[in-house]
Amino acid sequence: MIITNPFNMYNENSGPAFAPRVKRGLRDTDRGDVVSMAALHAAKRALRKEIKTRLAAIGAEEKRRQSRIVTQKLLQHPKYESCCRIAVFLSMPDEIHTEEIIEDIFQKGKVCFIPRYLPNSSHMDMLKVTEAKDIQSLPVTSWNIRQPGDEEQGEEALATGGLDLILMPGLGFDRGGNRLGRGKGFYDTYLGRCASHPGGMPYTIGLAFREQICPQIPVHDGDVPIDEVLFE
Repeated sequence: MIITNPFNMYNENSGPAFAPRVKRGLRDTDRGDVVSMAALHAAKRALRKEIKTRLAAIGAEEKRRQSRIVTQKLLQHPKYESCCRIAVFLSMPDEIHTEEIIEDIFQKGKVCFIPRYLPNSSHMDMLKVTEAKDIQSLPVTSWNIRQPGDEEQGEEALATGGLDLILMPGLGFDRGGNRLGRGKGFYDTYLGRCASHPGGMPYTIGLAFREQICPQIPVHDGDVPIDEVLFE
């Protein structure tokens, strides 16, 4: 069964569905008035807390089960199949597990890029990884995820051919393409850099547990919507 909607959503019984990206959410321009940034930040903080509570209630086996489903949907996705240069996050315990995705990227001869976050800033680079096994030797950050060290001088995606696809982490997603991150702005800032690359904007796919799907994400004009989200 194929279910088409304005946000290219996938669910347990659907196949690929494509439609133009739409921007929805709690934006000040939606109602013709001004939503204060303080109220917006408060709404985001409250939603982050709620989603973290939901995620904490999911057992390890259930996370693995949903991760397998989302991974298979991605590996069969036409965009994934056609893309060559792919950026993928190294998952934290409360995110869709990406290990199998990374292995598949290398098995299919695609080019893999992973994030390097600069502490105390919103700056992030996507550095090329030449072999999947190299990831296990990377240093662990204070967020308990691996990333290339400061001395690593690997190829940055935007310094060369850009990216075809970015697999997006996030705490929450809605059906309008809006995404709630962890408050650092790494991906919004990086997508802003992508917009000025000669290769153009990459396609963006969020990977989520079903508990991360929300009726509405509070956003402002600086929050960059994504193209699609995959979940069970």
